[in-house]
Amino acid sequence: MIIVRNLSKSFGSITALKEVSLEIRKGEFYGLLGPNGAGKTTFINILSSVVSADSGSIFVDGEEMDMHTTEIKKKIGVVPQEIALYEDLSAHDNLLFWGKNYGIPAAELKQNVEQLLHITSLENRKNDKVAHFSGGMKRRLNLACALVHKPDIVFMDEPTVGIDPQSRNKIYDILQNLQKEGITTIYTTHYMEEAEKLCNRIGIIDHGQIIAEGTLQQLRKMDQSTESISIQFEKLMGEQKKELVEVFGETTIVNGDTCVISTYQLDLKLAEIISKIDRIGLNITNIDFKKKSLETLFLNLTGKKLRE
Repeated sequence: MIIVRNLSKSFGSITALKEVSLEIRKGEFYGLLGPNGAGKTTFINILSSVVSADSGSIFVDGEEMDMHTTEIKKKIGVVPQEIALYEDLSAHDNLLFWGKNYGIPAAELKQNVEQLLHITSLENRKNDKVAHFSGGMKRRLNLACALVHKPDIVFMDEPTVGIDPQSRNKIYDILQNLQKEGITTIYTTHYMEEAEKLCNRIGIIDHGQIIAEGTLQQLRKMDQSTESISIQFEKLMGEQKKELVEVFGETTIVNGDTCVISTYQLDLKLAEIISKIDRIGLNITNIDFKKKSLETLFLNLTGKKLRE
């Protein structure tokens, strides 16, 4: 649905994006991760026509953005990083304002507004001024305003930053429903668990370039660090401990009745590990996994130094 080719953008001497190319499929939830200043917001701003690129091209449903910007913008909803609400207006009136900007017929707009107030759990506060809302309520309303015209594509730039866990979980529920409805979403976040929970595919951007891309499983395979499985047994005797080390190698650690086995691609090795333990004749009482995390890969690719 979205094809980006060689997208570049500079601000003076600062290169924000450098020949970024990617494809996002219809109905896909695509996560864009990167450190501060990596180019995430610039990328979203260009795709939503807030900022113009210096070079490159964007196609949405086969139509080039520069040639059909007005028509394409009607298909897009944008949740900006900074909350874009009128604080002197009520939640209801904010939704009406943004909906009227898209020329939605009055009866349809009324239905959309009431539906979104319900979905975001703001119906009981719909007549209150936004100035009196909590941060989480504002974030939920910010999201609702981006959806009021029922877009086919939604760009979200860190929509859950700085909010309470309850509001974050509510937004997760809304986003997962968008996935079920087949809405294409590009989502930037600093929260690795969000990307793991929500995204079909993930792109990692740094210094204005995509440095890694794939599903969570594909990205984990790029990480050269090992995973581990901690297995607790009913009782381990001295000879059995020795046999475990002989079978699984020198990286195996046996402590008391627990054996920790380090390996690559644990998902593929698990059945083999269990089979070998069964042949030894040991009784397993508990198993814990330590899988490769997206955060570890992210830090390995982008570095561990602080960026301000």
